[in-house]
Amino acid sequence: MLLKAYAKINISLDIVGKREDGYHLLKMIMQAIDLYDVMNINRTDNGIKLSCDKQYVPTDDKNIAYKAAKLFIDTYNIKSGVSIEINKNIPVAAGLAGGSTDGAAVLRAMRDIFSVDVTDEELMELGLKLGADVPYCILGGTALCEGIGEKITTLKSFKDKILILVKPNFGVSTKEVYKNFDIERVFKHPDMNSLIKAMEKDDLEFISNNMKNLLENVTIRKYNMLKNIKDSMLRYGALGSMMSGSGPSIFGFFDDMLKAQRCFEGMKEKYEEVYITRTI
Repeated sequence: MLLKAYAKINISLDIVGKREDGYHLLKMIMQAIDLYDVMNINRTDNGIKLSCDKQYVPTDDKNIAYKAAKLFIDTYNIKSGVSIEINKNIPVAAGLAGGSTDGAAVLRAMRDIFSVDVTDEELMELGLKLGADVPYCILGGTALCEGIGEKITTLKSFKDKILILVKPNFGVSTKEVYKNFDIERVFKHPDMNSLIKAMEKDDLEFISNNMKNLLENVTIRKYNMLKNIKDSMLRYGALGSMMSGSGPSIFGFFDDMLKAQRCFEGMKEKYEEVYITRTI
């Protein structure tokens, strides 16, 4: 099976508490974008073989795609094996769910390849064992994710919005960002209800002016360059700019392709990983 594993951005990310096991309780609006890894997944006689066109990507059990294949084989007592080739386009350690979306794609593909009678909901429950973003990545589109990411409510599609995405030349550890997050220092939380209503009306301007990611408090404080990227995007005519997930990727929404193109070209002079894409 050849399939696309799409990246995501957070249109809003709120942290509403912490569980006893240390996991933060979240409330996030997730949105799939047209930036994707290409996955080639085939049935084999036995074992799991993983390869990737980018050398820095692990090809053993440190890779979520590998873990997903093993979890599926163990859970459903599969007697055959699988080979997975990843053509990696989504930046890693970027706040774009690049690993999670690959894992989700493997679970979906293996369900079809091995004809296992399992619902999306059951697959999402399984995916949660791999990471908080995996259930959403199985579903995709536009969604409100709560809890640690497992409570998912589908929202009206917010597709075809132009955005520029910049990934600086460093990654961040999601674990470290959450570890350094202090809820006591938060004085204003995102207004999720207003954002969801605006999305229903397709009001990009309201979204751009009111979207909020509380993890910016940690990552942008540490890396001043990210604030510079946000400011540059606004100068190029972005309606709004924000960090995705735990960072460090920054995106900006545009209502005009010409402005977006200018921003893309300007950013390309400074940063290697710059993308012009759309919500899907």
